Amino acid sequence: MYAGRFKEGNRIFYGKLDKESVIELSGDIFSKFSVSDNKIPLNKLTILPPSEPSKLILVGLNYRDHAEEMNFDIPESPVIFMKPNTAVIAHNENIIHPKASERMDYEAELAFIISKEAYKVKKEKASDYILGYTCLNDVTARDLQKKDGQWIRAKSFNTFAPFGPYIYIPEDSENFNPNNLEIQAILNGEIKQHSNTKNFIFNIEYLLEFISGIMTLYPGDVISTGTPSGIGPMKPGDTIEIKIEKIGSLKNKVIMEE
Repeated sequence: MYAGRFKEGNRIFYGKLDKESVIELSGDIFSKFSVSDNKIPLNKLTILPPSEPSKLILVGLNYRDHAEEMNFDIPESPVIFMKPNTAVIAHNENIIHPKASERMDYEAELAFIISKEAYKVKKEKASDYILGYTCLNDVTARDLQKKDGQWIRAKSFNTFAPFGPYIYIPEDSENFNPNNLEIQAILNGEIKQHSNTKNFIFNIEYLLEFISGIMTLYPGDVISTGTPSGIGPMKPGDTIEIKIEKIGSLKNKVIMEE
């Protein structure tokens, strides 16, 4: 199913997508929830980021085609970094191009949402700790990344972590493999990135084992799995779409910082 966070007036709730409507979910989506009888038209709601992460952990190099594009050696272990939760925005919110940067890039990524506290999780148990999957755009100030030599400033501006619009929660009976999904970045209607998660260097299960071996993860935390080849710049006025097979389509417009 597809679940999301929504706002109706001053009320925030999780809901299940049902065509052009949302059915409100009762209880805790991260542990135990039920489907209520309250059904609301989607166009009456504001779509919010699908979780409120304490942190976002991203993988810097995890597609073989991207490693080749950047002339990097294949890493022996995942290269990880973090984004602050202040960078998070939702589907249809604006990405702000900071005046401090002359080049801001899109990076299409598959992300997954942690369902319960996770520390030193074995890869064989990974699915027990994953609520579901979503789209993420790892927005990057490329010139600042090269200038600084490390990535914190370049990755951490407000609005630099759009994700959503929803969480795809596989049903138990579904034949779903997150390590074999088509992924695209589409800039103003033109496909710029097109790959498949089968090109991962490190798969979903290994990433969760590796990252949870370093730090405790909490419900709602986001792990994003890296980007394929084809990264490139966005400018004010552009619309960027991250589209992933079975997961959904995340769209954001770019505006200039005032």
